[in-house]
Order: sequence, then structure tokens, then C-alpha cells
Amino acid sequence: MREVRAVFPDGSTEVMPTPAAVRRAQDMGLDLILIAPTAEPPVAKAMDYGQWQYEQKKKQHEAKKKQHVIQVKELKFRPNTDDHDYDFKKNHAIRFLKDGNRVKAVVQFRGREIAHVDLGKKLLLRFAEDLNGVGAIEGQPRLEGRNAHVIISPVKATAPPKEKREKPKDNGPAPVSNPAPSI
Repeated sequence: MREVRAVFPDGSTEVMPTPAAVRRAQDMGLDLILIAPTAEPPVAKAMDYGQWQYEQKKKQHEAKKKQHVIQVKELKFRPNTDDHDYDFKKNHAIRFLKDGNRVKAVVQFRGREIAHVDLGKKLLLRFAEDLNGVGAIEGQPRLEGRNAHVIISPVKATAPPKEKREKPKDNGPAPVSNPAPSI
């Protein structure tokens, strides 16, 4: 690069040789950073590069703090899972869905249980039906190897419309019922 369009903090813009622009930025205690290398002539800006990097990291950190990562929580069942265990796991699923996470319910078949895939499918459909108000099923139960699974995602709750409260009208100071006698 022979020449660059140098932009300085005081708002001045000049087309000058690269070494001269670097020298001028260093005299100001700044770095010369190439902003638009494809422009004609290339655009470079004089700024404190370390400070700029720090601010970028800080912005990324703030953005990361505000985002919510949706996780998939997995619950394992067997085809002959007892009612108490089923209810216990169902309550966990409700909590997960209310937190905004997805739930993957898995029925694991061992040994000869694989002959009764229909029991596992019934269990998964019953599970999805019990979570109907809190979560919505994504597709039908699927059999993969010795496991049948279904994924349930949280339902967006529609908030009831807020009632408008009328503000009391301000009619000035309240009248005094018993004024003090004047002297």
C-alpha cells in the first residue's frame, strides 16, 4: 500500500503515504488500523487498538449474559415403569418445560422387552398427553435401535391482557374539613 485514507480522532481525513499516517498516529499515541482494505485508496483509522478490543469483548460478554440457551433434558423410562416413578419424572418434565427447555423422553428396551414396542409407544403418547398444557410434541414417537423417543418442546404461554387501571384524577389539594382559627 502506497497511500491510505487516514481517519483521525479529531475528525480530519487525509489521503497520505502509509508511513506518514503510521507516524502521525504514533505521535498521537494511537495505532493505525486498516478498516476498509478493498476501498480505493484503502481506509485506515487511528485508534487505541487495545481499548477497542476490550470494548468488543465487553459487548460480547453482555450479549452472552442476556441470551437464554435452550437445552434438551432427557428422561429415561422402561416399558414397565411404575406409576409413582412415571409421575415423578412427569413432574420433572413439567419443571423443565416451564424453564424453557425441551424434554426428550426415552423408553429403553432391554432383552426380550423389544418384542413389546407397542407398550413403549403407549407410554410415550401418554407422557405427551399428560404434558399437553405445558409442552407440545414434536413428531410421533420413533424407534431407533433399542430406544423409542419423543421430543417435547415448551409451549409459549400467552399472557392475559393487562387490565387498564384508571388513574385517580388530581383535583388539587384536598379540602380541609376543620380549618384552624385565624388569629
